[in-house]
Amino acid sequence: PKLRDQLGKIDQCSQHLLRIINDILDIAKIEAERLTLEQINFKLGEVLEIVVGLISHKALEKELKLHVELSPDLARLTLLGDPLRLSQILLNYTSNAVKFTEQGAITVRARVAEESAADVLVHFEVHDTGIGIASDVQARLFTAFEQADNSMTRKYGGTGLGLVISKRLAHLMGGEVGFDS
Repeated sequence: PKLRDQLGKIDQCSQHLLRIINDILDIAKIEAERLTLEQINFKLGEVLEIVVGLISHKALEKELKLHVELSPDLARLTLLGDPLRLSQILLNYTSNAVKFTEQGAITVRARVAEESAADVLVHFEVHDTGIGIASDVQARLFTAFEQADNSMTRKYGGTGLGLVISKRLAHLMGGEVGFDS
C-alpha cells in the first residue's frame, strides 16, 4: 500500500509537470506565430463529452455537481475547426471552475449566438458557484504567468498560463474569451 501511494504521487507529479511543459510550449508556439489550427469536421457534443470525461472525476472528488446544457441539435451539428484546441479552452475554464469551487455546481453551456448559411458562432459558458475573483485583479488574469495573488498559487496551484493560452487560441479561431465574477 505504501508503494502504491508513492507511485500514485509520482504519477500525479509527472502529469502536473507535463501540463506545465505543454502550457509553456503552447504559449511559445503562439507567441512565435508557429501554432497552426486544424480544420477538420467534428461534432460539438463529442468535444463536450471529452471535456466532461476529463474533469468529472475531480468534480466528483469534491462532491460538486457537473451539468452540461447543450441542445440535441447543436450536439449533433458538424462543425469545421480544431476540436483539440476548443476542448483545451473548455477544459481550462472547467478545471478552474472545479479548482475554485468548494461546494455547489459547475454548468457548461453551449448555444448558437449567430448563424448564417455557411457559419455558426457558438457561445460557451462555464458557470460555477466558486469563490469569485476580486475586481482589482481581474484585468491581470489574461496575462501570462499571472494569478489573483501568491496565496492562490500556494493554495490552488497553477502557472497562470491557462487563461492567456485560452484567450490567444480563441483569437486564432476568430473568437474571444472573458469572464464575469
